[in-house]
Amino acid sequence: MKNFALIGAAGYIAPRHLRAIKDTGNRLVAAYDKSDSVGMLDNFFPSTSFFTEIELFDRHCSRLKGSAQQVDIVSICTPNYLHDAHIRYGLRLGADVICEKPLVLNPWNIDALAEVEKETGHKINNILQLRLHPSIQALKKRIDAGPGGKVYDVDLTYITSRGNWYYASWKGDISKSGGIATNIGIHFYDMLTWIFGPVKENIVHVKSHDRVSGFLGLEKARVRYFLSIDGSTLPACAGEKRTFRSIRIEGEEFEFSDGFTELHTESYKHILSGAGFGLDDVRNCIGIVYDIRHAKPVGLQGDYHPLSTLPLTSHPFSVF
Repeated sequence: MKNFALIGAAGYIAPRHLRAIKDTGNRLVAAYDKSDSVGMLDNFFPSTSFFTEIELFDRHCSRLKGSAQQVDIVSICTPNYLHDAHIRYGLRLGADVICEKPLVLNPWNIDALAEVEKETGHKINNILQLRLHPSIQALKKRIDAGPGGKVYDVDLTYITSRGNWYYASWKGDISKSGGIATNIGIHFYDMLTWIFGPVKENIVHVKSHDRVSGFLGLEKARVRYFLSIDGSTLPACAGEKRTFRSIRIEGEEFEFSDGFTELHTESYKHILSGAGFGLDDVRNCIGIVYDIRHAKPVGLQGDYHPLSTLPLTSHPFSVF
């Protein structure tokens, strides 16, 4: 049984980590969040020590060293821009780390964290759960076994509706979230480069507060992508659903809509077996979203995703 501490207990993604810790037979000895809206702890670890001040959380975790409750692994579910600092904290506490996506916002942060890994002797693990999805693993095997030199045509569409609250939160601040491509797309970029190889070309066609679309030339694929948090961009086939995801390969729909609910638990099993995804595994996707964030959109020219032509909406806070 491993002892976990969790930073960011009130966030959207925290319950998936809490369930993964519980379902893998481990225990949570400490949790921290500046917000005290953490009633979901009762569903998993009601007796865990919870703190709303990082100094008190640190003092508690430090006092546990050498005891039966010494922290073995720190799980990080905080806003994206804090990941680097919290990863460093976990390593220097003397624990391994499991961090939500994106691991960091900038490519050079990866090399700096490698030095801290080396200094402390502890490991950083990133949640790259799509690599563990059975359908996606089967697709990778199919592509790996396919004709040598073949370059596939791929269309990625991911629309996940968000209300105006999004822009009032850290997620709406590009300096904190990394923008749309980082916040909702990084898993897909990781999946695509894992299957189709590294990036040769990265072109952004449209980029705004609520969407990004562009073209990725990969070793084995020409990828047109469209990512959006604007519900008005949902296709009619989505019906009443607020989320739509689609990957078309050579004009055929690749089905992977099921099997998402248990992927965090599978990720934890993978990590605890010693096979977690480390720093080198995230280099491609971190580089892609960094380049997208700093790219100047070229507009509707070249090979662009069909939904790129949808009219842009105004920023909900633009009147202020």
